[in-house]
Parts: sequence; C-alpha cells; structure tokens
Amino acid sequence: MTAIDRSDVESGIAELTARRPMVGAAIGVVRDGGLDSLVLHGFSDIATRRPVTEDTVFRVASITKTFTAVAIMQLWERGVVDLDQPAQRYLRAYRLSPTRPEFRPPTLRHLLTHTAGVGETVHPSRLLLPDFGESVAPGASLPSLADYYHGALAIRAAPGTRFTYSNHGFATLGQIVEDVSGMALARYLREHIFEPLGMYDTALSSRSYPRARLATGYTFRSDGPRPVPLREMVTAGAASAYSTARDMGRYLAALMGGGSNEYGTALAADTVSTMFAPHYRPDPRIPGMGLGFFRAEMGTHHAIEHQGILTGFDSQIWVAPEDRVGVMAFTNGAHRAMLWLPAETSNLMRALLGVTDGAIRADIAQHPAIWGELCGDYRVPGRLTDVRAKAMVGAGIRVRVRRGRLVLSVLTPVPALYRGLILHPDDPDDPWVFRVDLAEFGLGTLRIVFTRSPLSGATAMHLDVTPITAHRFSRRSGR
Repeated sequence: MTAIDRSDVESGIAELTARRPMVGAAIGVVRDGGLDSLVLHGFSDIATRRPVTEDTVFRVASITKTFTAVAIMQLWERGVVDLDQPAQRYLRAYRLSPTRPEFRPPTLRHLLTHTAGVGETVHPSRLLLPDFGESVAPGASLPSLADYYHGALAIRAAPGTRFTYSNHGFATLGQIVEDVSGMALARYLREHIFEPLGMYDTALSSRSYPRARLATGYTFRSDGPRPVPLREMVTAGAASAYSTARDMGRYLAALMGGGSNEYGTALAADTVSTMFAPHYRPDPRIPGMGLGFFRAEMGTHHAIEHQGILTGFDSQIWVAPEDRVGVMAFTNGAHRAMLWLPAETSNLMRALLGVTDGAIRADIAQHPAIWGELCGDYRVPGRLTDVRAKAMVGAGIRVRVRRGRLVLSVLTPVPALYRGLILHPDDPDDPWVFRVDLAEFGLGTLRIVFTRSPLSGATAMHLDVTPITAHRFSRRSGR
C-alpha cells in the first residue's frame, strides 16, 4: 500500500521543479502496471520554445545498461550463454586482455556487476575530451569497438574483487549480444525488448527521430543555459539510448510486472527476480549490485535503480517490484542534477512507500572503544583515471576524532567535505554502522559501514549508495 495519492505526488513534483531549476523535465510515477502521474515542465528546446511533452525524446544515457542487461538475460534464458563462463567464450570482436597473468578470465556476471576488472577509461589521453573520448562529433561515423579498443580491452584488476563503474564493460556486453545473436545491437534491442514492451519511441541513435522531437541538452553557465552538441556514443551498449516518458513508463511497468506489461513480455518473472537479487555485495549490510541494476533498501522495501548522465542530460529510475511502484525523471538541463536527482527521486519513492527511514538518529550510544580501529586514511583501489570513484571520494577519506566526535573528511577541494562530516551511529546493535548528513548539499543522508577487509585484514569502509570499498592504509590520531 502506497502512502500518498496522485494529487500529493503531483504537488511534490511541482515543488521539486520550483526548488531545482531545470530547462525541461518529465517526472512521473508508475503504479500497478500503468503511468499514474506525469508532470511535464519547461522546454525541450529554448530557441524554438518547444515545451516538454510525453513524446519528447530524452537521452537516458546509462539507463541503456539495463536494456543491455535484459538482452544478455534473454540469451541466458535461451541457454545460449552461461553467466559464469568466461566472457571471451562469447566475444569474437576483440580480446579481454588481463594485465597480470594470475587474473582469472572475467565472466558475464562480472561484466553485469561492474566487477570484471575493466577500468573506467581505456584511453587516458582522451580524458579531457567530451564524454571521456567515448563519443564522436555530430555527423561523424562511429568506429567499431574493435577499432576503438585496438583489438583488446585491458582487465586491470582481479575479476570479482573490486567494483569499478565502467561503460566499457557494458559496451562489451552489447558486443557479445551482437556476436552471439548475429544482429546489430540496435536491431536486437528493438525487436526483442522495445517492440515487445510497446516502447516504439526508444532507440540507440538520434537518427531514429525527427530533430523536432529531440530534446536539446543544456549545461548551466554564468550567463544561463548553453546548448550542447548532440554527440553519439561509441559505447552503445552502455550509454546510447534515447526514449520518451511514455516509453519509460512502459519499461518500469514491465520491470515491476515480472518482465511483462500490457503490451507483451521481455523476460520470465524468475529471470527478473534473479536480476534484482544481490550478485555483488562486499558486505551483507549494504544492498550491493544486481545484474545491471543497483539495489537499495527503503525500510523493509526492496528497490532497484539506475541513473543516467551525459552532458546536458540527467535521468533516474527507481522500481520497488514487490510494491509495484516506480519513479522516473528525465531532464535536459539542470544545475548539478547528477548529485541531487537521485536524492530527490529517492525521497519521492520513500514517500510512495510510506517510509521515513534515513534520518539522523540521536538515540544510539557512541562506542569510543572502537574508534581507534576506525580512525585513519582510506583509499579506493584503482587508477587515477577511474574518475567517478575519485569524484566521489576525492584523493581519499580520512576518519578522525575531533572535539570528542568521530568525523569523516573527504580529501577534496569542496570545503564542507574537507572540514568533515560527523559520523552518527545508525544501528543500536552494530557499532560499526554510521550515517552522515548531506542535507546542505541537497543529498539527504548516507549510510556508511565499516568492517575488516578480507583482502588486507585492515579496516574497510563501504557506502550503501554504491558498492565502492575504501581500504584503510594508515592510522591517524584525532584531536
């Protein structure tokens, strides 16, 4: 039973559009297999004053990864692929090349959970280019992945030991769909996922639409919104999809409907449940990663989610399958939406579920006896070019005691994060679980879990928002 009705939902979304400046947005709620609420806001294109409509085509960016994951699971249902066999068995276009001889071959399950050992960037020299060098200019031809990777994609960490968010792992899954099915990925997705689910306005290329239907993406500058060029992604299976609010509503309906909606079926219900289960979870106290979907716990409710970010566009989906409710949001220009859109839509999702957890608690005792085991400097393993992880944790994380309180500081130029955030105890039965208040950044709260690393024996830190693990490498004394 959800907690708020349609009028409350629409009022809450209207407040969001007032609170967060957006050029254009489509924000909706799907319940019981149908689009229950949809608020359309602003312009799809400022120059022509075109309003956002149900038919406006947004770039949904990394939500593409969930489509590719569904495609892989369709092949798995047919017995064509095995999730725990080396991915190279099915990949014919290029090699997955371990950088150390002791690394075992990555499997499809590793690729689906971002634990294959693939780095975030494969051409560090292109890091300052648009989309980290993964896109081409308007009108330019797209290279094949074999050419883009020069015949080999490096495996830089032991598969299964580390979460590193990577477009290249899912681009490789898209290539495997092509190599196994004998069909271009765009055609496979259209014929096996989009059309069966009634998603007739979803595609992997802007060339599938009249220009007047495409939302223009904008970045915010000191003189206002500035349009960005419509670049196409080389990593198609990871980030290339375009869609509408109407189509994405049908997609969420299928995700909460066990793989089916009123138009048809993409997956069996048991397969969908398998995708939503934890397949990588470095600690049992955090939700971890499903197959192509991030997992979340909202009170006693289970949810899955994914964000999409490309320059000028931000998107977010949430689904609570057991409650048959979901939230979706798409924008074509909003200041720092990659930070606040997940938090704002999470709050809406919690309201729909009647959940109030996530608040800072003041009724749980401190345990100074363990602070010595927690204090120190922490780093996330990986390369400097794994920019998303580095953006989240800066040069590292420092835990220390300051003025009699346990404090977490992110080693970053952001003054408030560098000064430190109080670690508030969050579980009366587990003194190694904390929560920090990020309200001043518009991000709500974040749960943080400490444990002993099975790899190093040192203290490790886990974040419940994404299964990144930071390992302590030095002790520090507080003051």
